[in-house]
Amino acid sequence: MSIVLYDLAAADGRCFSPNCWRSAMALAHKGLAWESRPTLFTGIGAIGGGNRTVPVIDDGGTLVGDSWAIAEHLESRYPDRPSLFGGDTGKALTRFVQQWAITQMHAPIFTMIVADIHTRLAVADQPYFRESREKRLGCTLEQAQAGRDAALPGFRAALAPLRLALQAQPFLGGEQPTYADYLPFGALQWARMCSPYRMLSDDDPVHAWFERCLDLYDGLGRRAPGYW
Repeated sequence: MSIVLYDLAAADGRCFSPNCWRSAMALAHKGLAWESRPTLFTGIGAIGGGNRTVPVIDDGGTLVGDSWAIAEHLESRYPDRPSLFGGDTGKALTRFVQQWAITQMHAPIFTMIVADIHTRLAVADQPYFRESREKRLGCTLEQAQAGRDAALPGFRAALAPLRLALQAQPFLGGEQPTYADYLPFGALQWARMCSPYRMLSDDDPVHAWFERCLDLYDGLGRRAPGYW
């Protein structure tokens, strides 16, 4: 039986969540059979298990929510498959990468594409998204996104640690990707799936790495329709 990944979806069915992409890449990394189940914001409550956010996986009747918990579940349940972390030390370091990606990538990307995300959503999801995100931002979605040209240079500069690491090796995991790669990849795939606004310059080593990640697992990331 395939694992089911409940995957946040836009009006056209494209699945765009950065956290869901982390889990999709983790499942592919493990070489597991799985299927994506596109889910609207307004449909998350129907998944069960008390989950209020996605990703959620259904692994043979076991529901696991939260992308980090999903990665831990896959690593422990399928130890014979390729490791996501490369051991306890790698897992500990990957926790740092996750927090770095959340603060240095998710937060600025969110403000730069937030109105574009709203435009892509199903009509049923738009009121919830606007109300909850404007409360978080303290301004309208459009006002937040209007500052993206000014914010972009700072965002690109903040990628310096990622950029420097990738000048020395093809992936954060070394010669092959690990879950550490899927954390920043998910953030950039989120932007690619939701907005035509380009986050990276073509000559950036981070761009070259992102292209390599798009090609992983028979082009899993690239097959998803994006705007760049």
